[in-house]
Amino acid sequence: MNIYVGNLDYKVNENDLQGIFEDYGNVSSAKVITDKYSGRSKGFGFVTMEEESEAKKAIDELNGATLENRAMVVNEARPKKNNY
Repeated sequence: MNIYVGNLDYKVNENDLQGIFEDYGNVSSAKVITDKYSGRSKGFGFVTMEEESEAKKAIDELNGATLENRAMVVNEARPKKNNY
């Protein structure tokens, strides 16, 4: 399952994100989205977890949880829209 993680402090990196979600199960990937020009975090990212049950538990428990003094927004990622 692909999980959206928003309202992240700009200091949070991919290793931090992966570490948080590994408490709930196997993490396939963790990606913090960055600005392509400045390289600075945009304050959100995505985590992919293999097991749907583990992913749902992580979403339930981490949505609203505080990380670096910010309440994270955690939910199932919606498919990317294609703008043709």
